[in-house]
Amino acid sequence: MKFIINKFQIVNVLSKIQGLTGRRSNLAITENILIRVVSDGIYLTATDLETGFEGFYTASVEKEGAVAVSSKKLYEILREFPSEEILIHEVENRWIEIGNDKIQYHIVGMNPDDFPETPHITEVNFFPVDASILEKMIDRSVIISASGDEKRAHINGVFIERSHGKDDNRLRFISTDGSRLNKVDHIYRSSETILTGEGVLVPKKGLNEVAKFLDIEGDVQVGIKESNFIVKKEKETIIIRMLEGEFPKYEDILSKGEDHIIKLDKIKFGKMLKRMSILATDDYKGAVFTFDANKLVVTATNPDFGESKEETEIEFSGNAIEASFNPKFFLDTLSVVDDDNVILNIVDSRLPCIIEGDADETFISVIMPMRI
Repeated sequence: MKFIINKFQIVNVLSKIQGLTGRRSNLAITENILIRVVSDGIYLTATDLETGFEGFYTASVEKEGAVAVSSKKLYEILREFPSEEILIHEVENRWIEIGNDKIQYHIVGMNPDDFPETPHITEVNFFPVDASILEKMIDRSVIISASGDEKRAHINGVFIERSHGKDDNRLRFISTDGSRLNKVDHIYRSSETILTGEGVLVPKKGLNEVAKFLDIEGDVQVGIKESNFIVKKEKETIIIRMLEGEFPKYEDILSKGEDHIIKLDKIKFGKMLKRMSILATDDYKGAVFTFDANKLVVTATNPDFGESKEETEIEFSGNAIEASFNPKFFLDTLSVVDDDNVILNIVDSRLPCIIEGDADETFISVIMPMRI
């Protein structure tokens, strides 16, 4: 195995797969990247046994072959290498030489035959999604993350649906952690084709890896086949093994009441919530939101540090509503809203608060109240 490749081409890819190869699995070899050299370039393969990546990159090839090497060390070496063109050469017993006349590294490789096979899926019915839209859908979904010891599939995954309507077709992502829920839609024109099918649960960790590769213009191809969710670019493919489990019925929680619809400046509201979060800790996360007589008062109390209180003007009439929420959940939502203003829909202290952008019909966030 011997080839010369452009530093920036390969370093960019290696930087993006560190999340995959840095994740612990039952096989130590998954910390490696598989390099397979063919006549006109190289294939790079990485996996954490749940999400698999493969990409093809042109290179000047002198000798074909394959080897598995440490993804982290290869990335660190190539990132700091001073030359744009880098020679990578297998010398003997799977030792890999990287360098030129002045700089040389020798790192040990592993048997490529021990590298786990990634699924080779054929006859997939792909549908196009604009890369920037898919990236935004993922960002708005995985911002609701799961704790490290979470076992429930519907918390660890994003529920993905495809539907045909009378006037449009929709791709929908639904994400929850039990305390909040985000719904993200991409609306296709009725003339555009999107294949329908049962909803699927795709791991949030895998979608995070997909988002790293969506720095392109134009469409990517998305497919669902058997137990795999597939995202394909021109020369790169990511395959995620889907989760097994049921996603709870979510439609009712998205229904909006008519009692109180409150419009707020996103930036000002966000700064207010940040100030009210300064005293928060893991044990004291909540703040009391009081909606009353054209004002919103947020009060946060932490016995270990003290308390804070801030008031802002809003358009509000009727009976006062006092409810406790986690301000961080609101801040997470505001961070993925594009509009300058947000709309809060709140009925009473027992029902969730629904948040959406002033003009964006594709995103809704639902936040459950906490017990006071």
